[in-house]
Order: sequence, then structure tokens, then C-alpha cells
Amino acid sequence: MDTLHTIGRRKTSVARIFISEGKGAITVNKRDYKDYFPTETLQYKIQQPFLLTQTEGNYDLTVTVKGGGSTGQAEAVRLAIARALSKINEDFRADLKPEGLLTRDPRMVERKKFGQKKARKKFQFSKR
Repeated sequence: MDTLHTIGRRKTSVARIFISEGKGAITVNKRDYKDYFPTETLQYKIQQPFLLTQTEGNYDLTVTVKGGGSTGQAEAVRLAIARALSKINEDFRADLKPEGLLTRDPRMVERKKFGQKKARKKFQFSKR
């Protein structure tokens, strides 16, 4: 297997991953993923596609991620990993699709409108 390249997005985060067969090393922005994502929940989100397909420790990942916050970045990486695994083996799609890992989450921050304080909040109304 050669190196495979996929992209995942979430909110304003964009993750590019390069996946190849290996021993399970995951590098995010030239750091270990446990250093880059310190909480257990974010680390689980990155491991989730591997756990569902029983392939943990089979692939090496090099990830470059930018934009957004830590949760958005972790979910962007998760989408990219799920897309790469479904490219590697079409049978993995049946495991990943019901869990919603192949669906791009379309929710974005709503823009602020002019004449208002925020996207939906108005300026305080004074009757007198």
C-alpha cells in the first residue's frame, strides 16, 4: 500500500492526513497526537474509526490541521481518517457509516448581521 491522502473538515478546521501501513504512530502537526490533543475524549475521537474497524496499530498517520478549536480539529481528523479507511477497504464503510463518521457536519457559525449585536441578538430596545 502506498501513502493515501484525504481531507476532513469541521466548522473552520481543515485536516489533511497522509496514511500508510505501519505500527500505529499518529503525528499531528509534527507532535504526538496525545500531546496535541491532551484530553481523553479528543484522543478517543481520533481513535474511533480504528476501533470500529479493528485496525488500531496497523496504520501510521501524518496529520496537518489548522483553523478552529481543538474539538473541531479532532472531529476534522476523525472524518479524514474515516474517509481514508473507507478508501483502503470498501468493507469498512459498513462499519463507519451507521456511526455517522463519514458524514460531514454542516453546522457553521452564523454570521453577524448589521444593525444587530450578534447573529440573532438585537441591541437593547428602549421604549422611552
